[in-house]
Amino acid sequence: MKLFGKNHIIICIITFGILFLMNYLGNDQADKLERALMIGAAGVIGLSIGLVIMNKGKNDKTPPQDFD
Repeated sequence: MKLFGKNHIIICIITFGILFLMNYLGNDQADKLERALMIGAAGVIGLSIGLVIMNKGKNDKTPPQDFD
């Protein structure tokens, strides 16, 4: 998956939405909006960092010879 491509943006929006709703609806403290926003943003940042690490040094021009 390409970093900041169409699929990456869609997955980031879905990840943010799920994390935000889980933390906003399940929290009884006074600062639940701020916590939900920070955790949702941290999830999207973590997803992007993981994608960068996964694609680091990837050369798509020469695939393996016997890849099935």
